[in-house]
Amino acid sequence: MHANLLKKDGIFPSVCSLDCPDQCGLLVHKENGKIVKVEGDPDHPVTKGSICNKVRHMTERLYDPKRLTTPLKRTGKKGDGRFTPITWDEAIETIVSNWKHFIKEHGPESILPYSFYGNMGNINAEGMDRRFFYRLGASQLERAICSVAGSTGYKYTMGGSVGTDPEETTETKLFIMWGINAVSTNMHQMTIAQKARKNGAKIVVIDVHKNQTGRMADWFIPIWPGTDSALALGMMHILFAEKMVDRDFMKEFTVGYAELEEHVKQYDPQTVSEITGVPVDDIYELTRMYGTTSPSFIRIGNGLQHHDNGGMIVRTIACLPALTGAWQVKGGGAIKSNKSFLRHNSAALQRPDLLENKQTRTFNMNQLGKVLLEADPPVYSLFIYNANPAVVTPESNKVRKGLSRDDLFTVVHDLFLTETAQYADIVLPAASAFEQTDFYASYWHHYMQLQQPVVEPYGESKSNMEVFRLLAAAMGYDDEALQASDEELIEQTLAQSNSPFVKHIGYEDLVENHYVKADRSSFSLKKLDTPSGKIELYSELMEKDGHPPLPTYTPLVEEETFPFLFVPGPNHNFLNSTFSNNEKHIKFEKTAKIHMNRKDAEALNIEDGELVRLWNERGECELTAAVGENVLPGVVVSQGLWADMPGKKQTVNALTPDRLADMGGGATFFSGRVNVEKISLD
Repeated sequence: MHANLLKKDGIFPSVCSLDCPDQCGLLVHKENGKIVKVEGDPDHPVTKGSICNKVRHMTERLYDPKRLTTPLKRTGKKGDGRFTPITWDEAIETIVSNWKHFIKEHGPESILPYSFYGNMGNINAEGMDRRFFYRLGASQLERAICSVAGSTGYKYTMGGSVGTDPEETTETKLFIMWGINAVSTNMHQMTIAQKARKNGAKIVVIDVHKNQTGRMADWFIPIWPGTDSALALGMMHILFAEKMVDRDFMKEFTVGYAELEEHVKQYDPQTVSEITGVPVDDIYELTRMYGTTSPSFIRIGNGLQHHDNGGMIVRTIACLPALTGAWQVKGGGAIKSNKSFLRHNSAALQRPDLLENKQTRTFNMNQLGKVLLEADPPVYSLFIYNANPAVVTPESNKVRKGLSRDDLFTVVHDLFLTETAQYADIVLPAASAFEQTDFYASYWHHYMQLQQPVVEPYGESKSNMEVFRLLAAAMGYDDEALQASDEELIEQTLAQSNSPFVKHIGYEDLVENHYVKADRSSFSLKKLDTPSGKIELYSELMEKDGHPPLPTYTPLVEEETFPFLFVPGPNHNFLNSTFSNNEKHIKFEKTAKIHMNRKDAEALNIEDGELVRLWNERGECELTAAVGENVLPGVVVSQGLWADMPGKKQTVNALTPDRLADMGGGATFFSGRVNVEKISLD
């Protein structure tokens, strides 16, 4: 038993497991063997003791009376939510007997895992699960629902997920928060920016919605959804034309700047204004501010990439710091993600060598509904963990129809009887992050962190690691790789890392220090992981992959003639569907709203606070109108993934398309169109 578990009382170091770039250091208070308080660790070098509302109230989630305590077996129709408790032995036997039947009748590819990062711990998110399903020979899942389009676009420019050290942005004089509601989704970057503002820094926010971050900015610039690449190209046009570029930097550290200079002449401010909705004078003012302020820093958000052209949007914005030479100034540059600085050996962790059939089929997770309804040969079994696809996946009506199939055997491993679990045949209770061992690597700051168990598992809950070890044993797999302990998996992936940034970090270092910073000393803008080793303003690799080699604006896909572009963004108190079932967090958010411009509302005879219906060919949703000037005409924005309520449809992903973005197979949540009408209460 871990030493922390032997102590009934005390304060224990921990780390936030949520899918958030900040990945805060925590202190967990325990009394009588139970967590009674979660607070920030004031000694953490980046997060410094401040935490968000979600984590501050984490105990209510951990000890929510709705939390699962035993395995369950479905007794009613799929979706009815009627279950009876069973033992773990019965649950494992039921799963394995079904899988052996499917493998015999249809082959192992009839089974599909579905997961994402509901728990950001590396071994529980992409460790024993990957090993097990590789060994099983199951169909593979392309986990592309979140950041892959932007990461792919950024990689074409910069060679990987490498950016400014956020600790250095205390020196920044101009922050451009581009497509990120940082107050809600990267609070410590906003905290740093606010402190820098006291020393004269300016904060500019470019977004489709004047959210909390936009309201805190020195200047908020509203933009038409999906046109951000055009704005960045318009800025490049002015930077070159008004000689605000650093030619010495470009000559030394980039390729393609001459081609880019010629290319952006077509993106004059008037043309760009017509595309983006940003006034010509504002384009000039923004560009001159960016071109003459040093150090300047761009925080590239997650929302930008959830468009049909999302990869190119991020690729284009990523070129801007190279034009001004911002990278060579402390506090300058950009961050899309810093994941490459904490890259462990994923092959050692996941063991893809265990997959015997290298031609095993792969499905994109964004198209789960299509997979369940159209795959040939069919998927006959789903194992879902760290995810809630009935709410978070595009075209959710199609997903739920697929989950309702009588011939589909579904297992869900979760803390709660989620919307997805309602359709399961077997539900397994999951341990929380505080009940297990894991290591974490932020995709914003540069610290790797260790979580060791603080409390015993809740009820009969088990971690992903435990469950897949049990399944492996029941399937008769005696591979050593499937018997490894949690600690052994961490040791294996860190010891075999070939990254110079983390070669000094081992499991024992994390045990002793709880968090260890990546070593950036070997990083060089002349040794990037691009084909040229430099920042690629012109990319031959993009051309080879079928993309324009230079940054380019491409319009969104034209859908049916619905009048409004629909952007379902995050809210402050949920994280995707996590916390959306908690009464306290629902009270914090109050109401599921749809933000719309006053002109549009007046034309439709809709008043603030009235219930409205949104619909398109995919589905419908009912939300409360929030009327004002926070979005441009022709745009509607919702916040948060709300669960359906009795008599009220609130699942916004019933409206979102499941087509894929331009790069990496990413999601296009923000490129759908809808109609809006007032709901008559007569």
